[in-house]
Amino acid sequence: MRLSAPTTAPRDGRPATRTTSQRPTILPSPAHIRGTVATIVDQPDDLRELRVFHKALADVNRLRIVQRLAQGPATVGELIETVGLSQPLVSWHIGRLKVAGVIETKRAGREVLCQLRPNVFAEVAERQRVLLGLAGAAPVAGATSTSTAARHIEAH
Repeated sequence: MRLSAPTTAPRDGRPATRTTSQRPTILPSPAHIRGTVATIVDQPDDLRELRVFHKALADVNRLRIVQRLAQGPATVGELIETVGLSQPLVSWHIGRLKVAGVIETKRAGREVLCQLRPNVFAEVAERQRVLLGLAGAAPVAGATSTSTAARHIEAH
């Protein structure tokens, strides 16, 4: 949008001239400033990895996929029926869960079989307990000190 400068007509009969005006200053929003500051601050990798895991579970559709996989392995087609989303969208959600280490997939011909990683929640709970300084709290049953989830989180 271009701002037009007001015209002034002098009283002596000369043609009107434009006065120069400055453009208004546009300041960034507080949310933009917070986002910029957050990217500048050095974040520990281990906490960032925990964030990836929690963000993967922060979507209702991904929780519905996890809920279905808790009953046993399922193909992408079965997950599409369960969740009611399109195939590309279900595949995208599966990708997010896979990156976070929640599920593992195996290709069988044209089908992709998905399943929860064994003990993933207990392992991540144990790792989280240690990272957040809650190591004095009671350990989570089923978690191991050098868990697969911890190694997966450390690898990403």
